[in-house]
Amino acid sequence: MIRFCCVVIGYGSIGQRHARILSELGHHVAVVSKRNIKHPHLYHNIDKALQKENPDYIVIANETHKHEDTLAELERNGYNNKILVEKPLFSFANERNFNFSNLFVGYNLRQHPLIKMLYEKIKNKEVIAVQAYVGQYLPHWRPGMDYTKSYSAKLDFGGGVIRDLSHELDFLQFLFGEWNSLVALGGKFSNLSIDSDDNYAIIYKTKRVPLISLQMNYLDHITQRFVIINTLDETYKADFITNTLQVNDKIYNFDVERDTTYILQHASILNNQTEFLCTFEAGMKTTKMIEAAEKSSMEKVWITNE
Repeated sequence: MIRFCCVVIGYGSIGQRHARILSELGHHVAVVSKRNIKHPHLYHNIDKALQKENPDYIVIANETHKHEDTLAELERNGYNNKILVEKPLFSFANERNFNFSNLFVGYNLRQHPLIKMLYEKIKNKEVIAVQAYVGQYLPHWRPGMDYTKSYSAKLDFGGGVIRDLSHELDFLQFLFGEWNSLVALGGKFSNLSIDSDDNYAIIYKTKRVPLISLQMNYLDHITQRFVIINTLDETYKADFITNTLQVNDKIYNFDVERDTTYILQHASILNNQTEFLCTFEAGMKTTKMIEAAEKSSMEKVWITNE
């Protein structure tokens, strides 16, 4: 196995996971963090890490609102090897272009065996309607951590359910094409001590599918994540909690561990297998879809993607 030099920027819960997984895969891992954490290869700034490590691969896992500045700093330093930016790409859409040849966004759910099987099974099917749901109670997300201090709770840090759980916005567009019109309703409806949105519902259509509905929330005490797809002669239900795919009366079971999709994502990037990776352009489309949904909810109008 080729051993790559990797740098993980940001060492919160997701940064720690990336660093651990890459180390377990046998790669050299350095970390950039302003905190005095315990790590054998710790840097407090990006410049020094680039000079000392000369990395093959960088994972940007700091707060969402810092992603753009971090990419700009890498660009100024002349870095142009592989980059993974955690999702969502940016807090807000912009038209800034970065000249990186291998830049991907961390929508690792594309690597899930359920998504891969769905992709193959429905790619030549006429899809009539799609329903997706994702919900999990925010205070239970990160055991041992005060949820009110997480970025999820803070709108200014890029938190909120529509950004946190935007995997669905990504893989639905990956499977069924880019949205062309949508309407949404969302905001903060609960008594959670956060200033970000905790509940969103989006209805939209694509060139391929006339009706797609999605609900996402921080409120569900029964953790749920599934998608139901109706074609002319088959119904598919993919459940990401039980790791099952039901096609009419037949059920397929998958052995998927907590780290599986992250491992597959890193392997795909490092081995140049791009079919199920989210590109910068696709990540930007999801960011723009988030903004369109927020605009629709605020102005109570349908939004057209032109």
